[in-house]
Amino acid sequence: MPTQAAQVIIAVIPIVGIVMGCFVLFFSFLWSHKEKMAMMERGIYVPVRLDLVAFSLFAGLLLSGVGFVLTIVFAVLDGLRYSIVGGAIPLAVGLSLLAFYRIRSRNGPDA
Repeated sequence: MPTQAAQVIIAVIPIVGIVMGCFVLFFSFLWSHKEKMAMMERGIYVPVRLDLVAFSLFAGLLLSGVGFVLTIVFAVLDGLRYSIVGGAIPLAVGLSLLAFYRIRSRNGPDA
């Protein structure tokens, strides 16, 4: 049986990790914002354009693959129970993104 000190340390470790992760994200966003503002002041900032069609293809393939594997694993382990929803949701989102990619690429990049 672990001592109370060990239990406290084990309970504090995830909290410290989450707080440190939040600090890292905060300062990363802050420094990125300051860098962009300085570039705008000098007139050298070029905004990054998101290629929505390529992103939907990538995310759709990724989510469909993960969702398909999770659905199969949950179906094999538990049968057709509510746990299968954990794989069906990413599968449905991935298939929806792939449908968006197909519709968008068929209509052309301007649509």
